[in-house]
Amino acid sequence: MDDSQTVESGSGSINFNDAKPIVATYFDEKIPVPKKDEEENKNFRCGPLYTANMPPFSWRKLWAFTGPGFLMSIAYLDPGNIESDLQSGAIAGFQLLWLLLLATLMGLLMQRLSSRLGVVSGLHLAEVCNRQYRKVPRIILWLMIEIAIVGSDMQEVIGSAIAFFLLSGGAIPLWAGVLITAIDAFVFLLLDKYGLRKLEAFFAFLITIMAVTFGYEYVTVAPDQGQVIFGTLVPHCNNCGEKQLLQAVGIIGAVIMPHNMYLHSALVKSRDVNRAKPRDVREANFYFLVESSIALLVSFIINLFVVSVFAEAFYGKTNVQLNATCSNVTNIPITHNVFPINNETINSTVSVDIYKGGIMLGCFFGPAAYYIWAIGILAAGQSSTMTGTYSGQFVMEGFLDLRWSRAKRILLTRSIAICPTLLLAVFSDITHLTGLNDLLNVLQSLQLPFALVPVLHFTSMTTIMGEFTNNLAWKIIGGLISLIVIIINMYFVVIYIQELQVALVVVVSVVVVFYLLFVAYLVWLMLKVVIDCRKVNTDYVLQENEDFSGST
Repeated sequence: MDDSQTVESGSGSINFNDAKPIVATYFDEKIPVPKKDEEENKNFRCGPLYTANMPPFSWRKLWAFTGPGFLMSIAYLDPGNIESDLQSGAIAGFQLLWLLLLATLMGLLMQRLSSRLGVVSGLHLAEVCNRQYRKVPRIILWLMIEIAIVGSDMQEVIGSAIAFFLLSGGAIPLWAGVLITAIDAFVFLLLDKYGLRKLEAFFAFLITIMAVTFGYEYVTVAPDQGQVIFGTLVPHCNNCGEKQLLQAVGIIGAVIMPHNMYLHSALVKSRDVNRAKPRDVREANFYFLVESSIALLVSFIINLFVVSVFAEAFYGKTNVQLNATCSNVTNIPITHNVFPINNETINSTVSVDIYKGGIMLGCFFGPAAYYIWAIGILAAGQSSTMTGTYSGQFVMEGFLDLRWSRAKRILLTRSIAICPTLLLAVFSDITHLTGLNDLLNVLQSLQLPFALVPVLHFTSMTTIMGEFTNNLAWKIIGGLISLIVIIINMYFVVIYIQELQVALVVVVSVVVVFYLLFVAYLVWLMLKVVIDCRKVNTDYVLQENEDFSGST
């Protein structure tokens, strides 16, 4: 593979390396990859994991590539995921841990494709979409991903606001917590001016806080280890009803996030990889896969902590039991009337969210569990808010080819998420605000095809990936994951429509039809490449000549 990769179009050829790059936000600094002199010309028969023509495994190189995967993994630890985890434990006990593991593995497989696209092509997913899709589909796709980012940002801002509310005992209202989150995220995002490694270290610090805080809850509650292992390794869900089934399919939407595919493909560009040398590209792909695997293993363990804590302590608990315990607690703030007793709740199990979760832990395990839970939620909200902002910047720059200053881009992407969340915080109470997370998780799941299908499409194109094009096995794996996600989305839509009033069913049905048609269009374009990998003509290169003015 030589350094110049081109895509043939009906009106010429596009050189991916010569295309104008976006204005740098994350790539002002390139992290060098250490090399030994003898690696340049020596032929290696066997590298790491029996990979041909690669130098032996190096911890120094792994350290150089460490960073993007951990930033990517933060999306697996955002407040929406934490809420999905605690609901999974409270509703189904330990029985859905295996599905959490499966969803994380599915995410790793798709993140692998995303990172490979960025390493091999030198462009991130949004930039490739800009160059491959026609104008109208490209704009629709951009809007879908922006909706996903706004939904995710709302979850993250809500999570941070609730954490401030819990830590202050209600003294900091939700609207103030939203504003604090907007301001401090803006400040934290300027950390990359002090060096890329310092920024990555800050994110690692926040992940460490989550591991320590949720690990403390795990040790304090001391769940049954046999149940944890059995629930993780053995697929089962005994006596599961509709609530457990909804929670199960919701796990997929909560764990795998669409904008994360766009983010990861951009983050890997921060390493100094010579794409003119296939050995260097192969090595980068290998180390990014190892780093992503470690990062997602850490995120899975943290998620497992949360599920297990609520499965052990609160599975099957009723409002009557919680009300009786919390009504006698005096050292935990804001416990009054959190678990009311009325005709609707007296015989029902508790409905839990990240706000009530903190109250429950405090009532049963003391104020330390309460405040440590709030600190963990704050770390989750702050870290995912910042990575969500980066996602928004990459997506807008890639799809729209913006040439804005850093401050303007951050201000716009923050405002898009903050404004609706602030309005909700002002005009809604905390119960309605936390309940919004369920709807936002569904929204995330509905947008997943708009990341999974393009990344599978482009990584199966020989003109973009060269010798690193997906083989048959990866095409099948990616196709199956995309199919599972689309089926889950349709299940969500059917359940949602059944709960609507008749007048709204028609409107939603029209939207669903357009949604399915657009997904089918993207799948059709992908299948033209995936089914016949030898086909590299103009059938699937859709960008018109005028869209490349200045970049050919």
